[in-house]
Amino acid sequence: MNNDLFLPHSPQEATLVNLLRYRAIQQPNQAPYTFLVDGETEKVSFTYEKLDQKARAIAALLQSMKAFGERVLLLYPPGLEFIAAFFGGLYAGATVVPVYPPRGKQRMTRLQAIAQDAQATFALTTSSVITKLGQSFKEEPELVALQCIATDEIPNELSDDWFFPEITNNSLALLQYTSGTTGNPKGVMVNHDNLVYNSALIYQSFEHTSNSRGVIWLPPYHDMGLIGGVLQPLYGSCSVTLMSPESFLQKPFRWLKAISDYQATTSGGPNFAYDLCVEKITSEQRKHLDLSSWEVAFNGAEPVWAETIEKFSETFADCGFRRSAFYPCYGMAETTLIVSGGLKTAPPVIRFVQEQALKHNLIVTTTKDAEDARAIVGVGYSSLDQKIAIVPCTAPSGSIANSESLTRCLDGEIGEIWVAGLSVAGGYWNKPQETQQTFNAQLEDTKEEPFLRTGDLGFLLDGELFITGRLKDMIIIRGKNHYPQDIELTVQKSHPALRTNCGAAFSVEIKGVEQLVITQEIERTYLPQLDINEVVKSIRQAVSEQHQLQVYAIILLKTASIPKTSSGKIQRHACRVGFLNETLDIVGNWTANLEQIDLLQLQAEVEDLSEKVQNSDVNQFKDNQKHFKPNLTEKAIQTWLISHLALYLNIPPDDIDIQEPFAAYGLDSAVAVSITGELGQWIGCELGIILFWEYPSIETLAKYLVEEYHLLPSIQSSVSV
Repeated sequence: MNNDLFLPHSPQEATLVNLLRYRAIQQPNQAPYTFLVDGETEKVSFTYEKLDQKARAIAALLQSMKAFGERVLLLYPPGLEFIAAFFGGLYAGATVVPVYPPRGKQRMTRLQAIAQDAQATFALTTSSVITKLGQSFKEEPELVALQCIATDEIPNELSDDWFFPEITNNSLALLQYTSGTTGNPKGVMVNHDNLVYNSALIYQSFEHTSNSRGVIWLPPYHDMGLIGGVLQPLYGSCSVTLMSPESFLQKPFRWLKAISDYQATTSGGPNFAYDLCVEKITSEQRKHLDLSSWEVAFNGAEPVWAETIEKFSETFADCGFRRSAFYPCYGMAETTLIVSGGLKTAPPVIRFVQEQALKHNLIVTTTKDAEDARAIVGVGYSSLDQKIAIVPCTAPSGSIANSESLTRCLDGEIGEIWVAGLSVAGGYWNKPQETQQTFNAQLEDTKEEPFLRTGDLGFLLDGELFITGRLKDMIIIRGKNHYPQDIELTVQKSHPALRTNCGAAFSVEIKGVEQLVITQEIERTYLPQLDINEVVKSIRQAVSEQHQLQVYAIILLKTASIPKTSSGKIQRHACRVGFLNETLDIVGNWTANLEQIDLLQLQAEVEDLSEKVQNSDVNQFKDNQKHFKPNLTEKAIQTWLISHLALYLNIPPDDIDIQEPFAAYGLDSAVAVSITGELGQWIGCELGIILFWEYPSIETLAKYLVEEYHLLPSIQSSVSV
């Protein structure tokens, strides 16, 4: 790697503080960061000079409070204030800990756990967040001792009091807490060297230049949004346009419109973001998009789905989007961010393998049209000095079977993915045992440097890395490997009463034998007249036909009750614990007769279930809505909300009570934000993203809107259906 590119100083001084100071001196008027406040036109920017001044002012205050070496929580919504606070903490020689400001009791629990684990003494935030959370902080013992500082009230003149901290490239910069950590949070210890090196890795992999332009909506308190959206522009001396995740969820069109307007070269997200654009962006909206500048459409989801690539490429081809722009990649917090990626100009690498061979940890390539074919997307290869090794792992518990197995797999053999290099973090904060187990693995044959055990399964084929699943989630029954996400997808497609992305498959040991358990949420519309036997029969039949497995237990759950992480991922381990402890919110269950499980034969004939997916009452209401002309009254707003809840949640309009809380209908945050965006567009006003939390029923929300906006004639005249 070119040291001139790496940093303007020697490698011993490779810190983010040095880098930002250098940019502020050499390029003071360049504006690397622009934030779209409303996701569209309202924007604010930072020049390097202004960011440096703000960071020095924050750091000076922290230094006066003896914050050097302390952990400092960053409690900000997405925006420029977060960026200033991030660098302000580093300028003070502190360790920053990004955490999203909580909205409710559940998220407050996560904040408490992180604050306690990190032993944080300070919290940087805004005056508005302090006002909202002040009372909650006083009531929680883990938070009451925090010294909260509103950085938007710190005068810039304080920057003159800043002095350079005594830090090196090995100084701890960041604790990145992984998703889903509540009861036992794990903070990944990331130093300046990790951050700068991984930024160099991204720069090289994405083939960035100083003329590269990014558009990022990913949250900055997660590694992808922070390293890719905040640090990459600083490292590469390029620019980025930022927006909040809520702005994207409200109107997915905003993401692609920003790429079009700013002629971005780099942007991306997980599978669901691309799928949401295909689903929500209309043909009329696509006429206003020019995506020809988009060179790197990164996708770091696990796994990357070939279907997502094909659908998005086909849908937006007329907008100038090139399929070759798709950039599947792989990374995790424990490696700072990116581990592998391909060539920018090369199309995604997709291989077709035999499904049955895959279950035996074998890779047998086949053709796309073969009956047993499964598409697997490659996530590139490692670059610079980073190493990837695939190591055999066949023990049912997910542990290494024996020391002799600690050798590299052959090309095309599935094993655990191990990574070594300067991007690998220093371990988990205050968890020496877990650090030793995860970060210090070693190959027996070559005695190479310690590797990080990622916990992910995959294989290498002609140098390309392919991800096949998670080691700890692997289901092994009668010597065969089964990936839970495959079984979960089969289950969710087996009956219309089952909610998408709201199920978990796992195994339990019963009398010395691993048995398959399914936990699955039910759509709310099916709860009143749920035919448990019919649903169970459909699940058993589908799993038997698709995976040749007999199910031991099926647990049907209440809507919106399955354990999930803060980012919406299913917690399979928590589901397993809930099953064993009988603490899940069950609406129906079935357990096989263990003595006869291998003799069970499914008798039901295959039914055509697709016709049951759409409720006829909802379809009728949707048809009538095309001719609905709103009168902006309290009653009209109530009617609009009823119709959209019905359409989003597949609930008959007559079943919706305007006094019931939204949560009673299983309304999750993503749907709430999306409906808020559509409601604002309908009445002609921009609405706050937390509206559904502040006014938690149709009746209270409609009343608030009428009182707040007074339904002015100017607003009414701008309304369109």
